[in-house]
Amino acid sequence: MECKFSSICGGCCFRELSLIDYQQTKVNQVRNVLKQLKSDSFNFEEPVFISDGCRRRASFAFARRKGKIIMGFNATQSNEIVDIDLCPMLTSKINKNIDFIKRILEQITRVDVCMKDKKKKNKIYRIEKGDVWITEADNGLDVVLEFDLEPNLEIRQIIFEMMVTQDDIIRISHRKNVNQRPETIMEKIKPYLRIADREVYIPAGTFLQPSKAGEQVLIALVNKYLGNVSGNIADLFCGVGTFSYALAQRPESQVTAVDSSAELLSGFQESLNKQMISNIKIENRNLFKYPLSGKELHGYNAILFDPPRAGAKEQVSAIATLSNGYKPPVVVSVSCNPHSFVRDANILIDGGYEIKSVTMVDQFVYSAHSELTALFVLKI
Repeated sequence: MECKFSSICGGCCFRELSLIDYQQTKVNQVRNVLKQLKSDSFNFEEPVFISDGCRRRASFAFARRKGKIIMGFNATQSNEIVDIDLCPMLTSKINKNIDFIKRILEQITRVDVCMKDKKKKNKIYRIEKGDVWITEADNGLDVVLEFDLEPNLEIRQIIFEMMVTQDDIIRISHRKNVNQRPETIMEKIKPYLRIADREVYIPAGTFLQPSKAGEQVLIALVNKYLGNVSGNIADLFCGVGTFSYALAQRPESQVTAVDSSAELLSGFQESLNKQMISNIKIENRNLFKYPLSGKELHGYNAILFDPPRAGAKEQVSAIATLSNGYKPPVVVSVSCNPHSFVRDANILIDGGYEIKSVTMVDQFVYSAHSELTALFVLKI
């Protein structure tokens, strides 16, 4: 799909290519990285390409310029904001509401906010810039406004009154920075996703797979690679439980879901309690600093991990150095960074695992990023 911003926006570096050339370029990129694996006997399965217009989450930058709001993505290798009204990557519901969110920003950036300065004196400020995080849940849009002022009563009232007129947006929250937990300003109904036939309620600002279609593909691949494995399964870097819900449907399965985000796990546990799912056990743990190791890993029939772009070096090292007879027979990796994937895969290969299959999933449409799913089986 053509985009009038593709020559200046930094989001789609390959949109100018034909579809065939684009897909071949992505495959060649991944294959070149995979040449660094210590094994070449694996099966590189048919890549899966997600369609344009499926991305369900996006982060926009905004700024007030001469009383007007510009909102969009950064220009290529620049902090300049490309003001957009439509993005072909995004779902139709997100695109439909870009203009409405701009109107909210135009209203709240006109409001005077009284705050104390560094000298403890009252001073008047206005919102000048920030970010907007939009996630499309299955029942509506979840929006997080990020700016460094505390929204006063007038700002909250503007948001409330404008949201009443808009059916698509079901929650708006605010935070001062990306490391802060969002505070809900208005919630009409709690946003949820339907995963493995379960309604999974999500906290504001939740990290999700970029697209619903991509999420379903990855779940299907994980199930395929695990085959008939059941019993004790670990889901590491589990997030909201995207894979845990599917794993829990396996006969006689007991899933241990581990992540470092207390907020995500709190929502995860709430969903488990509400739906009376008893075979998923949640653990809050930083797997970069404190990976599961030694006896903690004994007794698992399979381990699945889906880490951030940095990969899971510490965790796979703990798996690879287990004593013989204690290593889990099956390991499945989901990775959004082929380079850290190769590093982690080579650690597992050195630790006695054989890489059987790799599938590329192109969720990050027209970008240089690719997702991989891989199966590792312990050598007998």
